[in-house]
Amino acid sequence: MSLPLMIFAAGKGTRMAPLTDVTPKPLIPVGGQTLLDRALALGDQAGVGRIAVNIHHLGGQIRDHISGRDIAISDESDLLLETGGGLRKALPLLGGGPVITMNPDVIWTGPNPISALLSAWDDARMDALLMLVPLARTHGRQGGGDFSLDAGSRLIRKGDLVYGGAQIIRTDRLGEIPDAVFSLNRLWDLMIAQTRAYGLIHGGEWCDVGRPDCIPLAEGLLDA
Repeated sequence: MSLPLMIFAAGKGTRMAPLTDVTPKPLIPVGGQTLLDRALALGDQAGVGRIAVNIHHLGGQIRDHISGRDIAISDESDLLLETGGGLRKALPLLGGGPVITMNPDVIWTGPNPISALLSAWDDARMDALLMLVPLARTHGRQGGGDFSLDAGSRLIRKGDLVYGGAQIIRTDRLGEIPDAVFSLNRLWDLMIAQTRAYGLIHGGEWCDVGRPDCIPLAEGLLDA
């Protein structure tokens, strides 16, 4: 199965300052490769379909970086739309069915998270499938977990499982949210309420690369 991939690359990266004063966070190198290129490589390895990247902060650098590649750009230069609004704006580039979304500012070890999501996706019963990481296998994480799972692997708010920043999600209910700027948490809540949101536990380690001090943590993980 091949699905389109949306990479969220529009954020301001304020936690990564001062590095993001001059470089958008997705173009910060970790282990000799930019975060964006690492995310794109995971998509390529998993055999995704069309790819879209949204841009806002220092977006011209991202546009130049992917120039010449078969990647569509959703330009949010005028208004940063957050994850939900950003995905909705990019839908004409992605199509109307389920979409893979990915945050590039993380490092994964172990199985390719996109491949694992595609293998576990059940089109008949799922509206969302989130890749989750046990808190004990996260690095650079500040705060607790996000979710737990019931016996059927359905999402429950609160728990020791961290959303890793990769998922498959249906997009048809985005139209139910009237705001222009909103988080995908709003869409998840609609799906959780109807027991249509599921989680999958990642089989490796995971590192948040949201702050400068996280870069050596991530590089140590890659070298292990």
